[in-house]
Parts: sequence; C-alpha cells; structure tokens
Amino acid sequence: MSLASIVSALPSDEIWGPATTTDALVDGVPYAPYSKGDKLGRMADWTSEGKDREGRGGRQQYNRNYRDQQVYGAGTSSLFAVQVAEDESSFSVVDNTRTSTKTRGFGRGGVTFRGRGRGGRDQRGGRGGATFQRVGGRGGQQGYYDQRGGRGGRGRRFGWKDYDKPQRNRDSSVTIKPDWQMLEEIDFNRLAKLNLETSAGEDIDSYGFLYYYDRSYDKAPIKNTERKLNVVDRVAYNVTTSSDPIIQELAEKDEATIFATDNILSMLMCANRSVYSWDIVITRHGNRIYLDKREGSSLDMVSVNENAADAPLEASEGNKDAINFPGALALEATFINHNFANQTVMESETSKFELPHENPFYNPAEETEPLASKAYKYRRFDLSLEKDEDPLHLIVRTEIDAVMKNNVSGEDQFLTVKALNEFDAKAQGSGGALDWRTKLTSQRGAVMATEMKNNGCKLARWTTQSILAKADIMKLGFVSRASPKSNDRHVVLGVMGYDPRKFAEQMGLNLANGWGIVRTIVDMCRSMEEGKYVLVKDPNKTLLRLYKVPMSTFEDVEEDGEVDGGEGEDGE
Repeated sequence: MSLASIVSALPSDEIWGPATTTDALVDGVPYAPYSKGDKLGRMADWTSEGKDREGRGGRQQYNRNYRDQQVYGAGTSSLFAVQVAEDESSFSVVDNTRTSTKTRGFGRGGVTFRGRGRGGRDQRGGRGGATFQRVGGRGGQQGYYDQRGGRGGRGRRFGWKDYDKPQRNRDSSVTIKPDWQMLEEIDFNRLAKLNLETSAGEDIDSYGFLYYYDRSYDKAPIKNTERKLNVVDRVAYNVTTSSDPIIQELAEKDEATIFATDNILSMLMCANRSVYSWDIVITRHGNRIYLDKREGSSLDMVSVNENAADAPLEASEGNKDAINFPGALALEATFINHNFANQTVMESETSKFELPHENPFYNPAEETEPLASKAYKYRRFDLSLEKDEDPLHLIVRTEIDAVMKNNVSGEDQFLTVKALNEFDAKAQGSGGALDWRTKLTSQRGAVMATEMKNNGCKLARWTTQSILAKADIMKLGFVSRASPKSNDRHVVLGVMGYDPRKFAEQMGLNLANGWGIVRTIVDMCRSMEEGKYVLVKDPNKTLLRLYKVPMSTFEDVEEDGEVDGGEGEDGE
C-alpha cells in the first residue's frame, strides 16, 4: 500500500481518531470498560466457590492461594447498578477501638463414668429388714455419674474456625424408653414466674445424734502450713423417700400428702438453675405422692463448675486430663464432702448432742464402722392455697451435720457442713477461678462471688437444704488438691460460715419460687391417675419433661444393684 492511498483514506473532517458512536453494544452485548488497576486472572475459576459465599458467622472466606487475585473489573464501579436515594438507615459509626476477642468455642461428645470403690453400691440392712443406700467412706467415690459434654475451647483465641460449631450435646441422666408417654413439657421461663409463700414449717420428730463442731477450722491457717483432708470411715445414709421407715409410718397416719427428702426436694426447687440432666421418680399411691430417686442417681453426686461458662470438657472434646473429666470431678467432690463433714467435728461420746430417737437406718449387728455425726429432722410444710378444700401438706426429711455453742447466749446452734473444692485454677473448666492459696485470705469476697457464678446450682441446693432443716449456720469449706495433677490428696485451706437465709438473699435465691415449682408439679400428678411418673431435666434445653412410665420401671435395676453390692462385699 502506497503512502498516497493511506492519506486518501483519512477522514476529511478535523476530528482525528476512530469515529465516535453512541452505541454501547458490542455484538449485542453491553460493554464495560476496566480499570488499569485491575488484575486479569482466570476467565472462569470453578475452584473458588468459597470466595464469594458468606462464611461462618457471616464473615467472607477466601482461598489462601488466590487471596490477592481480583475478579476482572473489580476496580471499576458497576455500570449497571441502580442508583437509589441515600437512606439514613444505612448509616453506621465505625468503632476503631480494640476489644478483647477471647471467648469459648463448643464441642460435642462424651463418655460415661462409673466410679468403683469400697462398697460401690453398698447396701446395708436396717430397721424393719429394709435395705438402705449408704454414703461411702474410704473409697466413697461410689455409684456413677453420667454427664456428657460440656463447654469450652482449649484456651485459645476465638477465631473464624470457632464460628458455627454445634453446641455441645449432653446425654440424658436416664434412658427414655419407647413405652414412656410424655405428658407435660415445662419451660424454665414458666418456672421462673411461679410463686408460693409458705410458713417456716414445723418439726415432727428428730433422729440421730450430733458431735460439736471444731472451731479451730474457722481460724486462718498458719503461714506455710496446710491442714490435710483425712479419710474418715463413718457410716452415713442417703435413703430414698419410699424406703424410709419413718416416712412410711407418717404416711400410714395420714400426716401429709407429699413426701420427699431434702436432697430430692432441693433439686426440684432449684430446677431452673440446673444445667446437667437429672431425674426424679414420682409415685402416686391413692392420694399420697412420693418423690424418689433412682439407684445410682446423679442427685447423689456433687457437681463441679456446672454453671461455668467454660465447663469441664470430656475426653472426646480434647480434654487429656482424665482426673478433670466432669464425672471424675463429681466423684472427687462427693468424696471430699463426705470426709470433710466428718473431719470438722470433735468426736466425743460424753459431749455429743443426742436427739430424741436413735438413727433409724443403723443396724449395729451388721455395721462394722461407727456412725457419722448426723441428725434427721422430719419437718412439715403447708402448701395449701385459699381455693383448696382440703389442706395440702408436705413432709421432708432434712439433715443436720453438727452442732455448735453460740458465743453470746451459749445455746446450741445447728450446722450444715459442705465443702467447695478446687482442682486446678489454670486448667480448662476452672471457670476463671482465683488461686485459693493466694487469694482466699485477702479476697474472700471475690473467691465466693466466682463460686456463686460457677456453682450456682450446687450452692442454691445447699442453701435450700439448710433452710428446710432450719439450720442456724451453713459452713462452707474450701478444699484444694495437694497437687493439681493428683486427685487423691487434698488440703483444707479455710472455712467460712453463713446464715443460710442471708446467703440466699446474696444469691438471689427465692424459696417462694421453689415452693411454686413444687406445687405445680404436684398438681400435675394429682390431676392424673395413680401410677409412676418420671420428671426429667432435658440435657440440652432449659425445660422439664414429665413422663408416665410402667410401675415396674427401675425395679429390675434396683434388684441388680443389690446383687452387685452383695458380690462386692464378698469380694472384699
């Protein structure tokens, strides 16, 4: 091509360059220019579907291999976006302050724990040929505790991988059988609104004896010295309601309509504070209602950090310390409470406080170990309403652990003795507890506040039991492991005494709400036909379920337990 032909092909007007056009289509497709800052990647990337979708917790996820690559045209505003008027509702303030991001994760899974010890299911003969469940002494970590799951991460920073993890699934305290019929489902929000004012109750009769409390435990420990927790072999009983011979006599005399023990009744009254699953067996015979517990029930165990935001984990959730599993901690706490109550009294046959009647469960012909300091007070409460034609009374068997002289008046004061235990302040599941060895003396209030947060249900039950028994003082011991890695040696760091009624006010514990819960459950059973029912706390939800079960339910288990207990004694 010659130069003359090229010049002749140029446009004749003054505009230089390609001809301008208003057509925005290229072969019928809208044309969108791109910015010089755009990076040209793949035309179609089928491996990056995770880039554009919303990730866990609403955060956008990116493939780390293509994190810096941009989609074609990303640097240019969309030419096809619809322009809308400014909306003030979309305005937001950006907070640039740094906030803590530490919290917990979640997990699932669990393991069943069965404790074995001397007298794992110790059944001893007693009055009227009945068999009574005995609280363990040496090796008293008996029965079993089945609480699965828990909360918590592993002490690491809360990151994007912790989003959308499933909440921990616990197993029910009792297996729900196919032939069980669910009758009622009660949410905790409904329970919290119940209220029933009752009187302080009246004493019907008292049994057993009490030793005097050793006041030396109230003193602050001497520096660089620790008082060891000893194993004290003493016989104590925790007999269920329907097996109690005194309650059977009172029922025959029509002294009340409802019968229970303080251990069972306190769990029902504090139901809306519980996290772990539990169950109560309710039997209706005619007009009488008995609140019972199963053989090996979790009601006999003392939970540890049940209400903590970061509760102890199971092995399946990454907990490598077998002694810090929830079941192992419950067995340890139960063992500590039994021995602590026996160690803090001064055993003297000449100065003990005798009740009007002897212990109804003790049989000297069969027992080889001496009785523990324990008094059983049978007390009656009036749960009647104005609309009731007949009065509705409840009889509960309460327990007192020791007696103490008043410093001013010299009168005898009844005590309940309990123990809080520390396993490892730095371990997972400690719930942010302070180190008791360094903080108990100087920051008792902070230590107690942390325990109220982590063990709210346990402390509420102990307080309720003390008020039901009309105890004057509730002694709380602080027991820690001698070594965090060993759960068989413990030391007593201190003891604090509280008025149960004032302590209930500090915890926000409302007994009128507890009585309202009891009356509600009883009214449900009274409106139904005679038979056996089971009230179960859902393991993963804040609600109770009431089931109707066959009359033979749990009887085979109890018979097997008696056989197993007999074999265990022969084996010793």
